[in-house]
Amino acid sequence: MLRLAGARVLDDRDVSAVRAVLDEDPVASCMVAARVEVAGADPWRLGGELWGMEGRPARNGRLTGLCFSGPNLIPLSGNRAALRHFADRALRRHRMCSSLVGPADLVMGLWQELEPVWGPAREVRPHQPLLAMGGSPTVKPDPLVRPVRPDELDVYLPAAVAMFTEEVGVDPRLDDGGAGYRARVAELIASGRAFARFESGQVVYKAEIGALSEKVGQIQGVWVRPDRRGQGLGASGTAAVADRLVRGLGRTASLYVNGFNAPARAAYRRIGFSEVGRYATVLF
Repeated sequence: MLRLAGARVLDDRDVSAVRAVLDEDPVASCMVAARVEVAGADPWRLGGELWGMEGRPARNGRLTGLCFSGPNLIPLSGNRAALRHFADRALRRHRMCSSLVGPADLVMGLWQELEPVWGPAREVRPHQPLLAMGGSPTVKPDPLVRPVRPDELDVYLPAAVAMFTEEVGVDPRLDDGGAGYRARVAELIASGRAFARFESGQVVYKAEIGALSEKVGQIQGVWVRPDRRGQGLGASGTAAVADRLVRGLGRTASLYVNGFNAPARAAYRRIGFSEVGRYATVLF
């Protein structure tokens, strides 16, 4: 087993220990749990590495720290010493992740270790309320919000690009002409996790279930066409997606939102979401 500076790369022999950590906070760990439930802990299938901290093999004991390293770097548990070990491992290779995201205290602690080498960040969002809802929405779901069909990809994609550019500040088509982002959106549509309201052949509301674990579905990419904002489409549309998760799929609905986005936070409260934690994101 590969070991480095107290942290090691986990594999399928460690799945039970990994899932024990993920189960401690199913909402906060949804993004990683969704991967582990499908692919286990083997890096080749997982699409990234799980780094674990413990004094003895995790399969014989409990992990005291856990971090996922893939398209995003996601710390999930650990004390200050564990974060230093995760940073040591991250700094021994070229940075490949596009963001550092997860529970705020862990993200900001890990960023403190990484910033001298990886900084400055393009943007740091230290306060992102993590919201969850386990019951029916208190806003009437929009009956016109429905799963996007595969043949609607070309109509849906411009709205997805607009949302990403507006939210992240970067056009997702820059690196490869949009092939990778198009493939990701097509995958979400094919799996029935992209939702939209169409009017006159155009998307006026959209959202996706970005991660779906056995217990939680995380909503992402909520967007309303600019000329239709302020008309309640965001609240009723998101209520429809949340209702699909809770009543249709038997999951807790979750999402995280920027702390400075007061209108969105108010809309999510009206729907029935409550704050269960805090995320942070560092964008590179």
